[in-house]
Amino acid sequence: MKRFSFSSLMLVLGLLFIYAPMLILVIYSFNASKLVTVWGGWSIKWYVGLLDNSQLMGSVVRSLEIACYTAIAAVALGTLAAFVLTRITHFKGRTLFGGLVTAPLVMPEVITGLSLLLLFVAMAQMIGWPQERGIVTIWIAHTTFCSAYVAVVVSARLRELDLSIEEAAMDLGARPWKVFFLITIPMIAPSLAAGGMMSFALSLDDLVLASFVSGPGSTTLPMEVFSAVRLGVKPEINAVASLILLAVSLVTFLVWYFSHRAEENRKRAIQQAIEESAADSWKQPDPRRAAAPV
Repeated sequence: MKRFSFSSLMLVLGLLFIYAPMLILVIYSFNASKLVTVWGGWSIKWYVGLLDNSQLMGSVVRSLEIACYTAIAAVALGTLAAFVLTRITHFKGRTLFGGLVTAPLVMPEVITGLSLLLLFVAMAQMIGWPQERGIVTIWIAHTTFCSAYVAVVVSARLRELDLSIEEAAMDLGARPWKVFFLITIPMIAPSLAAGGMMSFALSLDDLVLASFVSGPGSTTLPMEVFSAVRLGVKPEINAVASLILLAVSLVTFLVWYFSHRAEENRKRAIQQAIEESAADSWKQPDPRRAAAPV
């Protein structure tokens, strides 16, 4: 048997440190007792009770809606910003533009939230929009800092691409927009998916920005959980968190499954092409052998 190395021990301890609290949370979501720290037997009544808790379920739906909108907008804006930074190397203000794109990564969320709040208040006084803060203002705030993450991820992928493929397409008559949508986008699709999933998770998890730019009737799930935890953790919170963990796990598994399946199909197609090429070369007669005297 192999010796249990120090690195393996650290790996196991790290995984336990990350996933053990999640496992405990899922177990206690089936607790029959109203007290979270006291085990009262197995029960699913808290999951059934979620259907009657309209306020909590409304915050869940609202958070998922904002996260979906944020992921779509952040991928679009972040991809355009990454394309400008990597493909347009010389233009006036490029350094300033790069700094503005990545600034939300290092700026504290308190500063970002306060500045956005002041911006929305000033806009409401000058042009009358937004009249009240709600889902739209939260979506704009989340898109602001999620676009920076997408830009960094997509920029790393764009720098690794072989430009000869795009140049060959344009030499054959393809317009730049067609090359971008039919060649560049498919090649950076994994980074787009990663940026979209990251934006979705960041938006779903955000509390600070949403607290600054939200208004009445636009409470998100982190805000609802934070306000409830101050009075004590309720079993319904554990049930909601368990359902979100289940949904995230299923989505992650499906993404891994389809990615693995696409990779296997690609390897199988390459192997089949190699075998067909070898078979064709074997069937073709050798010119030197045909010209040799009998």
